[in-house]
Amino acid sequence: MRLVERHIIKKNHRFYAEIDRLCFLSKNLYNYANYLVRQSFIFENTYRNYHDIQKTLQSQLDYQAMPAKVSQQVLMILDRNWISFKESNLAYKETPSKFKARPRLPGYKHKVKGRNVVVYTAQAINKKQLKQGIINPSQTAIYLKTKVDTSKIKQFRLVPRLNHYVIEVIYEADKQQYQLEENNYASIDIGLNNLATLTFNQAGIKPLLINGKPLKSINQYYNKVKSDLQSLLGENQSSHKLKKLCNKREFKINDYLHKASRLIIDTLSNQKIGTLIIGHNPDWKQKINLGKRNNQNFVSIPYNKLIGMLSYKADMVGIKVIITEESYTSKASFLDNDPLPIYQKGQKNKVTFSGKKVNRGLYRTGKRKLINADVNGSLNIMRKAVPNAFSYGIEEPVRWAGSPT
Repeated sequence: MRLVERHIIKKNHRFYAEIDRLCFLSKNLYNYANYLVRQSFIFENTYRNYHDIQKTLQSQLDYQAMPAKVSQQVLMILDRNWISFKESNLAYKETPSKFKARPRLPGYKHKVKGRNVVVYTAQAINKKQLKQGIINPSQTAIYLKTKVDTSKIKQFRLVPRLNHYVIEVIYEADKQQYQLEENNYASIDIGLNNLATLTFNQAGIKPLLINGKPLKSINQYYNKVKSDLQSLLGENQSSHKLKKLCNKREFKINDYLHKASRLIIDTLSNQKIGTLIIGHNPDWKQKINLGKRNNQNFVSIPYNKLIGMLSYKADMVGIKVIITEESYTSKASFLDNDPLPIYQKGQKNKVTFSGKKVNRGLYRTGKRKLINADVNGSLNIMRKAVPNAFSYGIEEPVRWAGSPT
């Protein structure tokens, strides 16, 4: 499995100017190649693939401004973008209802401010320096020490961000071997006050609740300061302070999500859980109605990023991951074994549920028993994906408090 080692390069870093130059050259080639592909597609209704466009541009100045292997990677990225567009456009024509809007042609990078990713394959990295644990991309003055086993490095990428760059070292990592039981299940309900509620089908294992309030705190601070800064700027304007604020928020959220996902995967490994079920709502970011303040927090938290972190970390230790839709799992009563229908747009649900959610995050069952509402939802997610997963009871939950710093 491929993992990433990241290095943040800010404006005061000695590599910044050269990385900026390389990403600018990459942008020039990307835009010129994209122009040729767009013209053929719009006026001739033909698509010029990677091999065609690479052959055409071999003697062009923008292509020759970088090493051939690097220029080829730029054209490969463009080719993937066009293939993705064509596939999305075809799917849109077949079922437009699955899309929020019609797919757009791959666009151009800004002529002056635009930058594009630069990719060096292992073949474009200095072999002599690599043996000493230093990465030196071909024809550059970049010398970067790495903790990665250099024999397993696959790519070296320069990625533009808001007001900084990220160096990504892509490497192959060996999977760890754990003694896991495939029929030992755990499920996760993703939410707001409780970022993740983890439950199990095994007796004696208490549910684990990951505190989501630190993320809410980060977002509330970000939204307040952002509003204050934007009030001093014109419409659609940015500033150094605003970019710095965005970066700070991103770093804090990523740090918290990594720590939370690591705690979850370590817990699963220790309990010999072989299968993890994650509830997912494809419309989390659209048409959500949780009230103005909750909407602002919910939409701002990158839940899909958390699912991605959980998925790759689970794969590293051999845990199977199932992503399942979660409709009605918060409304149905787990203890009353309520039915769990699948939501279909335009159809009214005729199912009556035994219990309901009451104050302070509690769910009252049909027999008037109280259970944590998120625990109830998490257990229903497991029951929906694997109906025969349960044969034991539930313990009292334990919550990981976390920290917003």
